[in-house]
Amino acid sequence: MRPTASQLLGKTSVRGNRWNRATAALMLSLCLGFPPSVAMCPPYCLCASDIISCSGRNLSVLPSDLPSYATRLDLSHNALTALPVDWTSRPFDWLATLVLSRNSISQIEVNAFTMTPYLIHLDISSNQLTVLNSSIFSGLKELKELLLFGNQISKIRPGAFSDLYSLKRLYLSGNRLNAFPLGLYWEPGGPLNLTFLDLSNNMLSKVPVQSLLSLPMQGRIYLQGNPLVCDCALLALVEYWMWKQYHPLIVFRGEYPCRDNSGPECSQQVVSDKPVEEQIYQVHPGKWLSVPCPGLTFPTQEVFWVTPKTVLNSSTDDPSARLIVSPNGTLEIQEALMEDSGVYVCVAARGRHFGPHESPEVNVVVGNQSTASTSGLRHRNGAEHFNTAFTTLASCVVSIILVLLYLYLTPCRCQENRGRGSRGCGGRAFVLCADPREVESGQRQSNGKRVAFLEPQLEDSDIDGPKTTAIHLGHVTTEGILKNGSRTVGQTLTDATLMV
Repeated sequence: MRPTASQLLGKTSVRGNRWNRATAALMLSLCLGFPPSVAMCPPYCLCASDIISCSGRNLSVLPSDLPSYATRLDLSHNALTALPVDWTSRPFDWLATLVLSRNSISQIEVNAFTMTPYLIHLDISSNQLTVLNSSIFSGLKELKELLLFGNQISKIRPGAFSDLYSLKRLYLSGNRLNAFPLGLYWEPGGPLNLTFLDLSNNMLSKVPVQSLLSLPMQGRIYLQGNPLVCDCALLALVEYWMWKQYHPLIVFRGEYPCRDNSGPECSQQVVSDKPVEEQIYQVHPGKWLSVPCPGLTFPTQEVFWVTPKTVLNSSTDDPSARLIVSPNGTLEIQEALMEDSGVYVCVAARGRHFGPHESPEVNVVVGNQSTASTSGLRHRNGAEHFNTAFTTLASCVVSIILVLLYLYLTPCRCQENRGRGSRGCGGRAFVLCADPREVESGQRQSNGKRVAFLEPQLEDSDIDGPKTTAIHLGHVTTEGILKNGSRTVGQTLTDATLMV
């Protein structure tokens, strides 16, 4: 039988009125809702609410008696050498941040993070990792930020980043990588939303230019501080990124090669003197179309075409392909289809920077220019046209209803106060009614009522005293009348039947 709170409170020590420390700790853990077995803080750690810090304690073995209710666990600045699969005996269902930086970790076993499935931030920087094995981060499906900079990583095995579906920021700078980790983007189970990749200060000599051109530009890739070889492909990429104002290149421009026209001479007289302007090419379906690379007059060693679907290279030779790049950099579209319409970009080493009004883009239209577009563009324009037409129609209907309500349902109250001045007509609006004698006799004029917007004049505060004329109707023209059946513009209101 479990003791009740009153029984626990009733227990005292031999001195009569002081609680036992174990009883006090038990009561505190019960009040906080934590089991007694996981609520104790190790004596070599500092626990503050849900934050546990065991940093700088010279620990060589991971503590196994850590409270599992922590949301942040800091084990940095210790002497840890490995992260085994059984480093903890209980799952950390609340742990969001795990800091293991500034240790000597050289090995992480597979499934070592199965006890921390809800990690969002993992810091393993400044350790001694050399290889990232397959499934080393398995189970971390909610991880968004992974810090691995400052290690000695020279190889990343396939599947090392599997299960990292939510990863957005990956820091791999300051390692020994000599190959670009393309598996991050195309391996199954890898990061699908990676928007930040830091590969600076590694040992990369070449980068896959064609693959980098196919990646979305909103994903930032930092390559500064690598011994990159400045060839025509890299020069073309650097010029293209400069034209796109790619943030990693703009910020660290001085740490990239191929700068300040110091690149190789890819060809003679490559650049045209004419400004590079965006052009439009039109072709009928089923026909062939040749699109020259803007700004190139002679062949160059490396030309890339970024099409709406893929990236083509002049060095690849595929006779079965329908879109090819000839050796002189011209794009050949064979048997053009409607879905070939779109914007094409020619990426080549021109040895120059683009002006503010220059563009290496061309617009290809298959079919009639007024109707040909990609399927997505057609759907989007159709939806926009429908929304615009519907909004215009709704606005017109509402406007007509409001005008009719105002003109035909506004009460005419001037005749009710005919003998008592103009108070019955309101402050700023004067309702001009038909002749009262005709109203009494049941005869209403066909032209209805008329409304004029006039500025009111001050009335005498004495109710029984003589009233001054509120508005001189002799100076009012029909330009201020919203509805008047037969009067012409500029005619004054002098008819006695229009006066109140």
